[in-house]
Amino acid sequence: MPRIALATYDSGSGTHLDSDLPVLVEALREAGADAVGVAWDDAGTDWGGFDLVVIRSTWDYTRRAAEFTAWAERCGKATRLANPAPVVRWNTDKRYLADLAAAGVPVVPTRYIAPGEPADLSADREYVVKPVFGAGARFTARYAPGERDAALRQLERMHAEGITALVQPYVRSVDTDGERALQFFGGRLLHASRKGAVLAPGTAYDADKVAHPDLEPWTPTGAERAVAERALGAVPGDHELLYARVDLVTGDDGRPWVMELELVEPHLFLFLHPGSVPHVVEAVLGAAGR
Repeated sequence: MPRIALATYDSGSGTHLDSDLPVLVEALREAGADAVGVAWDDAGTDWGGFDLVVIRSTWDYTRRAAEFTAWAERCGKATRLANPAPVVRWNTDKRYLADLAAAGVPVVPTRYIAPGEPADLSADREYVVKPVFGAGARFTARYAPGERDAALRQLERMHAEGITALVQPYVRSVDTDGERALQFFGGRLLHASRKGAVLAPGTAYDADKVAHPDLEPWTPTGAERAVAERALGAVPGDHELLYARVDLVTGDDGRPWVMELELVEPHLFLFLHPGSVPHVVEAVLGAAGR
């Protein structure tokens, strides 16, 4: 009976937001595993007592990125961690988009503004400002060219907290075509979904946002699948990935562009794709037995 931990976050007395977690724990137990959800920052947990630790919903890590990656390093030394710690360290910092672009993967054009650097926000179209360490659209907003002062206030707030910002043109197709999320698990395409636009004009960067609005199943095109596989092939190192999600948008050239590559804690949307549960369980058990 393999012992498997699904690393998550501590919701305290609030409602836990990971709808995948109870489904996976139950399915793994039914398959014969000793599975449990554990907060990644639980000081009393002996991670070496598990055969496998799968990072699932550590959604509070963005405020403590250095602490989280240090935990991943320790956990990876104590037992098998999926995805591996070097992948976690690379992927938690959205400057990985520059690595993908250098490898020839079509990505949304991105530039970075670190604390102390000039806030060059000149633009002739809408643009997005967000942090290099972020999830759930935290510290993220969409600006028109005439809203530079508001964007500067966001940059000042981020830089005061030591956060590097990334700036991207707002891809207008998101308002009509949405974003497509291609989910891979155990080395193969698991399923795909499409969601609507997250960023409405005029929404403040520190306002709460719905991370996955109007979510629906999606059948990816051949071009979308090809770009997603190119992105996965460009991940540095020879690391085996248990899971991955590639978020795509339609670029200005009409072709798929990578918006984000999620290799740390992507939501699997199993409520939308219940038929995927058996394959996820099979892949997790396989990883635990290696």
